[in-house]
Amino acid sequence: MSTNEEARLSVLRQLNLLDTPPSESFDRITRMASQLFGLPVAAVSLTDRDRQWFKSRVGVDHWEIPRFKACCGEVADTNDVLVVNDLLASDHYCDSPLAESGIRFYAGAPLITYDGYTLGAMCVLGREPRDITDQEINILRDLAAMVMAQIDLQHAVGRIDPVTGLPNYLSYVEDVNDLARDLPGSLRYAISTEIIDLNQANTLQRVMGPAYLDSLSRAAAPVIREVLGEQAKLYHIGPCQFAHIEYGEEPSVLARAERLREALLGISVEDCAPFMLRPVVGVAPFWLGGKQPDAVLRLAHSACRDAREAEQGTGLYSETSDARYLRSFNLIADFREALQASDQLHLAYQPRVDLASGHCVGAEALIRWQHPVLGNVSPAEFIPLVENTSMAKALTDWVMRNAIRQAAIWHREGLTLRVSINIAAANLEEENFTGRLLGYLNSESLTFKAIELELTESSLIGNGRAAREQLDNLMALGIKIAIDDFGTGYSSLSYLQTIPAHVVKIDHSFITNLDRHMRSQTLVSSMITMAHELGYTVVAEGVESAASRSLLFSLGCDEIQGYLIARPMTSDAFTTWLNHFRDCSPARQAQESITR
Repeated sequence: MSTNEEARLSVLRQLNLLDTPPSESFDRITRMASQLFGLPVAAVSLTDRDRQWFKSRVGVDHWEIPRFKACCGEVADTNDVLVVNDLLASDHYCDSPLAESGIRFYAGAPLITYDGYTLGAMCVLGREPRDITDQEINILRDLAAMVMAQIDLQHAVGRIDPVTGLPNYLSYVEDVNDLARDLPGSLRYAISTEIIDLNQANTLQRVMGPAYLDSLSRAAAPVIREVLGEQAKLYHIGPCQFAHIEYGEEPSVLARAERLREALLGISVEDCAPFMLRPVVGVAPFWLGGKQPDAVLRLAHSACRDAREAEQGTGLYSETSDARYLRSFNLIADFREALQASDQLHLAYQPRVDLASGHCVGAEALIRWQHPVLGNVSPAEFIPLVENTSMAKALTDWVMRNAIRQAAIWHREGLTLRVSINIAAANLEEENFTGRLLGYLNSESLTFKAIELELTESSLIGNGRAAREQLDNLMALGIKIAIDDFGTGYSSLSYLQTIPAHVVKIDHSFITNLDRHMRSQTLVSSMITMAHELGYTVVAEGVESAASRSLLFSLGCDEIQGYLIARPMTSDAFTTWLNHFRDCSPARQAQESITR
């Protein structure tokens, strides 16, 4: 076969037209051709190596015919209009598959690319011999030009990714919709391929430069196409993200997905192994027409996410896992409304008791969410979600305003408690955070000693210069700073030398079953001793038994907090509890704490 023919076939394959689903944009043109010529058959015929494949067809059931003695093949060879008035009267076509099928008339105009390659023909066919006028030939040429305009449109910026030359997300959506119209109800598999962990994309761009992800995508594309062969059309849907649709038995699809992932492990960029290369492949079965294309792709992305979290190369879509992600997404969406509502968020208060005196010296303000549909949503579930969004600042602001307002009420009632407020490291990056906090305190005529700010160990250590300066300013004003959940972050007491804080709150994971675990006792004893030597007050969280309380007292712990004392409660319940607690004698306090 000539070099020119190989180049033509290469162009045809690059356009991603062969073996693709029918498209209404092409079918509209073939219907028009059939009506204009008054003929029963019209087709957009693409000339492959050994066949004529119909991208669009009217009046014919089959998708392809052999290229041997196909009229459209001659159009591709000659790059010119071909008219055969009667195939049976033609020495060349009288015994062709078309003539044997009952076709007598053929007219075809070439589908020519801008660089001169003929992809096939826009053709009309009839079952009776027929003449054709010059005007009809011009109409046929115009129809062929319309087909090429549609091909160019699909291969333009709107449908083709400029980095890889592959069809993009819009092309994927159109193709899945076309496939659903042609084969509704058929089982298919959406395959999502991620070359890197997308959570690290920004880091990669910062370290390697903005062009690095493009280089990775270009390197990965031919590897994926080689593994897939001609059985699937590949789409580049995002930075280092690819997708394609497959059919077959699930075990075979999963096996191909694993082979694809293994092949991607060997890609290189400029002869170097890619930095932070972690490809995963997600597989999501779906029924054509059952879901919108974007929803189908989301399922495949969910399977990718599951594969990463399980540290596996491939993942099969899990409805259970996806339901958790959907719930998380919906919670984030609903929390914005909760911040504005008057009946969804409220604060609960858990007391802190001084071990030496037995007095209640403070309370931690803990946010609670009563969702209008889901009911009570645990803060352990929604706070980590919200803290990764722009609503983290609004959440802290809500807690500060309401906790300070309640602290002021208690102070006016003579209950001089220090209320602890949890804030995130991101809050310290806000330029106006200290100003807002002081504004809330001033509006309630509350002293700095009435509150304490709690931050986790990791957020205190990892904050930037601006946050550190703001933290130092807060301490200079006399506001207490507490290290919350101590021991669960960097787990190194040496960090206490540099963390600006007054209080260390030992995490409940060290305190639970403290009386039964000698290793925990040794760890807690070391924490208390070191913290005291560095000048910190020590609070033990999660105290649930009198035995643990006694051990902590003997180890020199300053304060305790936990179910042994009281569960978190509303402000009114806390006031009632506190008045009762203060009325009790120390002996009775201890007894009631145990029974409670």
